[in-house]
Amino acid sequence: MGTRDQTIGEARQRVAENLRRLRKERGLSQEAMAELAEFHRTYVSQLERCVTNISLDGLERLANALHVDVLDLLAHTEGPGQGGEGSQPKAKGQSRRSAGSA
Repeated sequence: MGTRDQTIGEARQRVAENLRRLRKERGLSQEAMAELAEFHRTYVSQLERCVTNISLDGLERLANALHVDVLDLLAHTEGPGQGGEGSQPKAKGQSRRSAGSA
């Protein structure tokens, strides 16, 4: 113990990649994204670089600011830089929970 693990968790990578993709799709700078989610201006950069972890409450704030479901930030990605063009965005206002449930 005491040494930092060199691997980054898959969930953290997913959040980083999805956050960057969704932010860029909306034409938002990292600073503007941080302002919308009420974070410090450097926090979004740290998240996108997998430098820091995010709490569930923070994840929810990001999702609300982006008008997506929290699950969209945790969605499986095809890899760095590959999730943008091949992914299919869901309709605005539709959540993954409501899409398939009765």
